[in-house]
This record gives sequence, structure tokens and C-alpha cells, in this order.
Amino acid sequence: MADTAEAVEVRGALVRLRRATGLPVAFGGLVEPGRPQIRISELSGTATTALRSLAVVSGNGLGGKVAALARPCAVTDYSASRTISHEYDGAVATEGLRSVLAVPLVVRRKVRGVLYGALRTAQPLGDRTLSAAVAAARDVEQALVARDEARAVLTAVREPAGPSGAAWERVREAHSTLRSLAQRVEDPALREELLAVCGSLAGAAGAMPPETSGRAAELSPREVDVLSCVAVGSTNAAAAERLGLRPETVKGYLRSAMRKLGARTRWEAVVAARRAGVLP
Repeated sequence: MADTAEAVEVRGALVRLRRATGLPVAFGGLVEPGRPQIRISELSGTATTALRSLAVVSGNGLGGKVAALARPCAVTDYSASRTISHEYDGAVATEGLRSVLAVPLVVRRKVRGVLYGALRTAQPLGDRTLSAAVAAARDVEQALVARDEARAVLTAVREPAGPSGAAWERVREAHSTLRSLAQRVEDPALREELLAVCGSLAGAAGAMPPETSGRAAELSPREVDVLSCVAVGSTNAAAAERLGLRPETVKGYLRSAMRKLGARTRWEAVVAARRAGVLP
């Protein structure tokens, strides 16, 4: 099943889904590793435990249909719907649910889980409700991407022999991706966790020389974000798109970082930041 951190992400998304849509019930879970099924692990607003630990097989029921198609779906009256199969009617009826929507959690084109929202009455769920549910799912997807990146790069830098040159490039690309993601994450605890991982990656490159450590310490978080993009070959325009900034703003941060690091070019600034342990 999902680890604790991932379960917390799903739980938080269910609360946001209910708040944004006004739906009284929400539930969801993630795909079990190595198995074509989703385990319902998180419930919000339910009156029974009928849905807890339910294993939803791909293709079966509303959630299984969503997992197979990798797109949101909804039914106005679950038990009477002719667009889904009915393996889970008993659990749904026990909870007293009628109108139900389901949204997939898709990461790198693979369905990683499903979020559901439901009413206890049979009435259509409009586009606004479905859009709000999709937005809640996007938050979880973003968190899953970030955690996947963090696990992969930390595994690389912890290998006994150390990462190869090609592996370091993957570490640097992941570092840049994580810093970009961190700025878009609304959860402050997750944001701090991502930035802490970025710090670990940067520190794995080596010790911080005394002649550059002071100057590097003066860099702002946004200056480090920009340098991390430059380090993987991004232009100012590409860095701006990645960070959600204007190209002129990126240029300003880059100039400031170069001045603080005593660098004459963007690449000299990257090299100085790496020597200082700010970038991997």
C-alpha cells in the first residue's frame, strides 16, 4: 500500500475536494505495487467503513473504468448506471451513495490512484464540480512526481561508488525540477521537505570551500532556482516558463547571482555555485 506520506497527500486532497465541490463524501486510494488494483485507503465524510480497504480492479466499477481510461467519469445513479459494471454495488449501497464522480491520479502517463466524490442523492454532477475534483487530483499528482524525483536522485547519490558523470546530470536535472516544483506546491510542509531534499542533493557534490561559502550564502532562493535551471542548459525564456516568472525577472535574478558570486558569465556563476555546494 501507499507509504504514510502518500496517504497524507490523498487525505488532504479529499478534504480540498469536498471543500471545493460541496460534495459531502470523498474517498480514494492508490494503485497497489505490482497489482492491477486500487486500494481505497482514505475516507472523508463517510458514515460507514464499507468502502475502506476495498480493492478496485482496473476496468471494474466506476473507479476501475477511470483507471482503465485514465480520464474522469461520473454517474448520476451508481446502482442503476448502464455505463459501468457493478461489482461494488454492495459497498456503495451500504454507504448510501447515488451520484458519484471519479478522477484518476496520472503520473508520467500511468494511473497511480483514483479520487472519488459523491452525493447521497441522484442528481447530475456539473462540469464545475468535476473541474474542482480534477484540480484536487492535480495537487496529488504534483506531490507524487516530486516524491518520485526525490527518491530517485537520493538513491543515485547514495550509491557506494558514487554517481557517474551521466548520473550526476540526471541528479542536476532532478534538482532543477524539484526546485521548480517546490515553488508551485501550496502545502508549506511539503515545500520545505522538497527544498530540504534539494539541499541534500547540493551538499552531496562536496564540501563548501571557504572562499565561496560566504558569497553563496547570500544567494536568495529565487536566485538558486534560476541557477539550477541554467545549470541544465535552460535559456532565460525556458527558465521563466519553468519557474512561472517573466524572462526579464529571470534575467534580473541571474545578474544578481553573478554579481554575488563574482562571475562574469552565467556558466561561471553555475560553476561557482557548484563549488560552494549550492548546486549539485
